[in-house]
Amino acid sequence: MSIKRVGILTAGGLAPCLSSAIGALIAAYTEQAPEIEIVCYRSGYKGLLLGDSFVVDDHSRKNAAILHQHGGSPIGNSRVKLTNVADCVKRGLVSEGQDPLQVAAERLQSDEVDVLHTIGGDDTNTTAADLAAYLAKHEYQLTVVGLPKTIDNDVIPIKQSLGAWTAAEEGAKFFENVVGEHNANPRMLIVHEVMGRNCGWLTAATAAKYRERLQTLNFLPEMGLSQERRDVHGVFVPEMSFDLEEEAKRLRAIMDEIDCVNIFISEGAGVDTIVKEMESRGESVPKDAFGHYKLDSVNPGKWFGKQFADMLGAEKTLVQKSGYFSRAAAANADDIALIGRCAKKAVECAMQGIGGVVGEDEDQNNELRAIEFERIAGGKPFDINVDWFGDLLSQMGQHKGEVLETSH
Repeated sequence: MSIKRVGILTAGGLAPCLSSAIGALIAAYTEQAPEIEIVCYRSGYKGLLLGDSFVVDDHSRKNAAILHQHGGSPIGNSRVKLTNVADCVKRGLVSEGQDPLQVAAERLQSDEVDVLHTIGGDDTNTTAADLAAYLAKHEYQLTVVGLPKTIDNDVIPIKQSLGAWTAAEEGAKFFENVVGEHNANPRMLIVHEVMGRNCGWLTAATAAKYRERLQTLNFLPEMGLSQERRDVHGVFVPEMSFDLEEEAKRLRAIMDEIDCVNIFISEGAGVDTIVKEMESRGESVPKDAFGHYKLDSVNPGKWFGKQFADMLGAEKTLVQKSGYFSRAAAANADDIALIGRCAKKAVECAMQGIGGVVGEDEDQNNELRAIEFERIAGGKPFDINVDWFGDLLSQMGQHKGEVLETSH
């Protein structure tokens, strides 16, 4: 396949891989095919619809490695679903009567883009698949090669999504400071709310990483500086049931003994219950362009804190959210290595005209390949039966509940 120009866009929420993935793709093309021109669309599909783009110049190509030092996305993100016509019209991205897919397709044609690299989650990449199918139907050959971005690590059938390892590590760092508040007030309840709409992987991995880092510190119990007071005492994820009263009884005993309790919860834990409670009061719960409840409005951390506070006899409850701290971080060494492998494979696939989302395919012995778009889906549940999670709960004295089905 003869390629003259490729496009890159990032979309959806941030993750600690976007800047690094852009840099890795640019470096891979510069190494493998320096003659191919690279165009970046600003603010994801918004830039594609509005024709807002720029060509990556020689200076940027030579210095692409600098992007590994930074978080966020230097070319900008947005949440745009091309098949949600009403939302695109409302936001001024297309005019009344226009089809966003057609507008985007015609933009790619006029820009003479042969390959489009999308860096995003399942919504981003399935939208790209819709675009590729539309172009194929209208006899314009475009290869779409996506990279899987999500700190939730919940893309089916991908073993490890880009940025998730870093997000867990950054969430652990975040809590290292927050936990110091445990001695700011007697009987303190600290709730650490971690991102994860339907998947508890990040919450569990963040708790495990935090406890791993905790083991490296020295303590002085004689002065009140104990590991027990800085530890995690409970982890709650959407995939696992739990008995509120039994957990409160267990945590109350910890509160009585050490004067504080620290719990980690997924932002998606208990959402259905909370939404029903809000709607029963006549409250309307807003949704985003993809039909997901806006979790800032649901506020699970506040709800959990309220439920536990009275039952634990807490004098003060502190709810802290690490999501924005974690997701905007620069990728760590492990993620940079994974991103580099995926970017090289993405360029190889692009040169061969093979579309899909590049990742380790769990259904094919974790082979790194371009996974077919029709097999990509979000909402992969966290397997609460993995050994390391069982060990985590056991060390905290928490009972592992039954597996729950999570809504996608």
